[in-house]
Amino acid sequence: MSVAALVEQPVAPVLGLENIRKEFGGIVALENVTVAVAAGEVLALVGDNGAGKSTLINILSGVHTADQGEITVEGRTVRIAKPRDAMDLGIETIYQYNSMVPTMSIARNLFIGREPTRFSVFGVGLLDQKKMASESIRAIANVDLHLRSPDALVGELSGGQRQGVAIARATHWARKLVLMDEPTAALGVAETAKVEQIIRSLRARNLAILIVSHNLDQVFRIADRVCVLRRGVQVGWRRIDETTGYEIVAMITGLVKA
Repeated sequence: MSVAALVEQPVAPVLGLENIRKEFGGIVALENVTVAVAAGEVLALVGDNGAGKSTLINILSGVHTADQGEITVEGRTVRIAKPRDAMDLGIETIYQYNSMVPTMSIARNLFIGREPTRFSVFGVGLLDQKKMASESIRAIANVDLHLRSPDALVGELSGGQRQGVAIARATHWARKLVLMDEPTAALGVAETAKVEQIIRSLRARNLAILIVSHNLDQVFRIADRVCVLRRGVQVGWRRIDETTGYEIVAMITGLVKA
């Protein structure tokens, strides 16, 4: 099936993957995976452990490179060889265990690797603390987080608040696509509900979202479509309103084929 057919619309999807293959030392992690995500859509990747979900996220975030296949962003073929390539394309990633530095402030974490300076000499300069603080406040407000100050240390926050800051950082910089790899796996019920609310707000802002989740109840609450991987092979996809949890589980386990 083509990328265009997957999104069922005439415009190019934000993200298109066609026949992606990845091998690690003779072990095939992904084989002929074709995926498309449109603006304002949440696509869930599901499958058992070892299905290739995180490998696909890592290819899109620049941690790994695909051995074969084509990646397009808004119809243009791109190469993602390192994390900076993904960031330059407007792609940001949120991981299960967020990459926050606990001994640094919220503002510093939001700008890590992209710190603004008031002036610079040969790449060395003074940080623009005022700009970092004001933009951090805005980024946090955009995901409806209520934190006392952008100067608070991340290590003082709860798990849900830390994940909220990770999401605020990703969505502050993302222009096209947000990748989420099990973003609520380590969170409680209330914190999970908060993150799901944020995901819905991102969809309303017309960002494309690709989320990996083992929680099928969550998938049915927040996703528009679901793509099933099994042992590195894409076994099918469904619209959420046209399937059931029983069918998705059967596809994951191999009891039925797409």
